[in-house]
Amino acid sequence: MKIRGLRWYIAGLICLTTALNYLDRQTLALLAHTLETELGITTIQYSYVTAAFLTSYTIMYAVSGRLIDYLGTRRGFAVFVAGWSVVDLMHMFARTAGQFAVCRFFLGATEPANFPAGIKTVAEWFPMRERAAAVGIFNSGTAIGAAFAAPMVAWVTLHFGWRYTFAVGAVLSIIWVVFWLLFYRVPQAHPWVTAEELRLIEDNQPARTSSRPVSILEILRTREAWGCILARVLTDPISYFFAFWMPKFLQQERGFDLAAIGRYYWIPYVGLALGNLAGGAIPGYLSRHGWSLNRSRKTTMFVASVMIPVCFVMITRVPNPAAAVACITVAMFFHAAWANMTLPAEVFEKHVVGSVAGFGGAMGSLVGAITMLLIGRTVTVGSFTPVFIIYSALPMTAFVLVCGLIKQLGCVRRLSDAAVQPAAH
Repeated sequence: MKIRGLRWYIAGLICLTTALNYLDRQTLALLAHTLETELGITTIQYSYVTAAFLTSYTIMYAVSGRLIDYLGTRRGFAVFVAGWSVVDLMHMFARTAGQFAVCRFFLGATEPANFPAGIKTVAEWFPMRERAAAVGIFNSGTAIGAAFAAPMVAWVTLHFGWRYTFAVGAVLSIIWVVFWLLFYRVPQAHPWVTAEELRLIEDNQPARTSSRPVSILEILRTREAWGCILARVLTDPISYFFAFWMPKFLQQERGFDLAAIGRYYWIPYVGLALGNLAGGAIPGYLSRHGWSLNRSRKTTMFVASVMIPVCFVMITRVPNPAAAVACITVAMFFHAAWANMTLPAEVFEKHVVGSVAGFGGAMGSLVGAITMLLIGRTVTVGSFTPVFIIYSALPMTAFVLVCGLIKQLGCVRRLSDAAVQPAAH
């Protein structure tokens, strides 16, 4: 049996696991106010819990990227998704902030592999000109999972109790592992890929000039790697702010209760999903009309870098909750369209993409962990306004650094022979 366009089904499958990844991590954020009421977990303690997650996430993001390069996407995905399913179930038995911190620490150790594995899968299955679109589909799972989490957590909590919300994610993740092991192979070994599609994939893949392993120090000697890493350092904290603190912002400063969060908080994640798709579709459209990949991607990133601070400032000034949700939705759209996660697949050979993505994600989550603690203290003694103002400066700073360090997106940096070769567009 042959399936035409099999690579897009693969993109859909890794989109689904990303949705489950964010369903699991978003669950606690949505329950923060509930846990404060039922278990007495304070805002400061909640910031420690989120920091515990990001501490292990930081370490394992770098380690998991190397492990994915070693294990391969098929085995690597299965091991880590099965691992976070077990940790999900551990949350059901937590009763104190310390116990939740332990659970989140282990969740942070298992979840980050999803992203270097997803980027590596895209590099294996997609030609250069389609990678931004494929990463957009894959990364839109963050929005789908978070959007589904809001009504799911509200409904399950109100009908069965908050503990059962963690079981939902665990069961769905195990089902995904079964489908993944049955369905996934690399293109050259997949029995369902057509000869035409395989030629498309292979003809657009730069030939690997050496089979020797590439050390992380070798990667870090390149300016392109630092462009990818610093982009994550400056923009990932925004992702964590959206994921861990926005529900609390709406409850603390806009008067939402858990039922209202369940009814309305999915809306910003529609914006995030559309932004992920737009981050690939807009450069693709511009490239088909004569723009280079470099010009089309950087133009999209620049527009997003301008619009995010506009939305953040408006969030602090609009007079009613509906307008605040609208501003959050637009901000999340442009944050996703920035497409920071796509960069390694547009710059490096596929055998090091996982390592670059993993190290960049690790540095981004390290900064994210620090900001979690700072946000907790800031909103305890004041409001969220200083957070929005400071975060407004991050996207444009990241854009300037990417332009300075990565001269040409779409040109593959060969670490094996130190040459830079343009990829086929």
